[in-house]
Amino acid sequence: MDLVKQLSTGKGQIFIKVNTMSITPEQATELIRKRRAIFPKTYNSKPIERNVIEEVLENANWAPTHRLTEPWRFKVLVGAALERFGDYLGAYYKTNTPEATFSEVKFKKMQENPRMSACAIAICMQRDPQERVPEWEEVAAVACAVENMWLTCTAHGIGCYWSTPEAALNANEFLGLKEGERCLGVFYMGYHDLEGLQGKRSPVEEKTEWILE
Repeated sequence: MDLVKQLSTGKGQIFIKVNTMSITPEQATELIRKRRAIFPKTYNSKPIERNVIEEVLENANWAPTHRLTEPWRFKVLVGAALERFGDYLGAYYKTNTPEATFSEVKFKKMQENPRMSACAIAICMQRDPQERVPEWEEVAAVACAVENMWLTCTAHGIGCYWSTPEAALNANEFLGLKEGERCLGVFYMGYHDLEGLQGKRSPVEEKTEWILE
């Protein structure tokens, strides 16, 4: 929203445009506090239009990034790619899990999560070739990008969940990652019919110390 402001000068009146935010602090607070982890098993079959997915990615692209390294990379899986990804996750889990700890429930969950999603985005990080910033800052920047994605999904009524199974973290070959890239998990997305989801946080006062002098 632009406001027009009138200023008086010695030579008469001039008018300038003043940019103001169209989002109120209250609206920003509401969006942030409505964000939830919503799991693929609750998604319905409604597809997510490509332009919405592109908006989610564009907002991710505006995350904070030290020295403008922009380390986030995204591999978008839709359609038949979701089935292939589910097969890969299940096969990796079965191959790399000792028989004593193997869970049939987890195995099926690995296979089905992508299939129950309208879209899955592999969250990847490209390390700055010059290593101008510590690696943890690159990881933090990618996490900020994911939060932007999460908030955008929330605004669209889309459920989402950032999952980090070992299979996804080691999906270099499946995803065709380049040198210096690593996968930090998969971001599942899908519309849902859940309403009134309640969040839970302990008081921030318990985690805050004010240093006054």
